[in-house]
Amino acid sequence: MAHHHSAKKRIRRNERRRVINRARTGRIRTYLKNVETAIGEGDKEAAQAAFRAAQPELMRGVGKGVIAKNVMRRKLSRLSARIKAL
Repeated sequence: MAHHHSAKKRIRRNERRRVINRARTGRIRTYLKNVETAIGEGDKEAAQAAFRAAQPELMRGVGKGVIAKNVMRRKLSRLSARIKAL
């Protein structure tokens, strides 16, 4: 257990950030799932629309430090290729 004031504050802050980051990660997963669902249904227009909506959310996740830049690039690249193949 922390004894210093700064250590106690850091524990509180870490918990707040954890909750926020988990929400961000969940939101990113939802956007990716929407793209996956549209690809699975074979609807190219819906997949492209979902992909365009997912792109800024992934980039925002990188900016906030929730996911790594290369992870975002890999996911976008693979989804783009799958949409193009429809």
